[in-house]
Amino acid sequence: MGRLDEIDMKILAALHKDASISIPKLSADLGLNLSVTYSRIKRLMRRGIIESYTLLINEGKLGFPAGVVVGVNLDPKQREQAIGEIMKLEQVRDLTEVTGRFDAFVTLRGRTIEELHKTISDSVGRIQGVTHTETFVEVSSRRPEVVYHIAGSKE
Repeated sequence: MGRLDEIDMKILAALHKDASISIPKLSADLGLNLSVTYSRIKRLMRRGIIESYTLLINEGKLGFPAGVVVGVNLDPKQREQAIGEIMKLEQVRDLTEVTGRFDAFVTLRGRTIEELHKTISDSVGRIQGVTHTETFVEVSSRRPEVVYHIAGSKE
């Protein structure tokens, strides 16, 4: 289905930075023909490289300024059930399964740290299959500018 090239990588980096950019502006910024830009984006979508376009919401401005990341240990026999229950909680924003000291990291947002503590102790900690949690309070968050390179290139 064709290999990715530096133009594809530049398109991906630009869309990662601002997925709402118009194709004409993106084309102009990258010095590409409009139809080339459009067809490359469609090809990246067909290949599953671009999975979706999404919004980055400032939840603090919506009244959810508090954030925590919870390291969770799970009973292997109840892993899927426990993850399913965790994912149902309205404060949960992300769950990433990992190797190492924890089995998963769960990101939660709420109005206050106290509210999140209550969610963790009253909900997450009581889910069948959750054996241990450790909470890390968010103090700041940064998003780096992402630059993509072709796999195996030396840049």
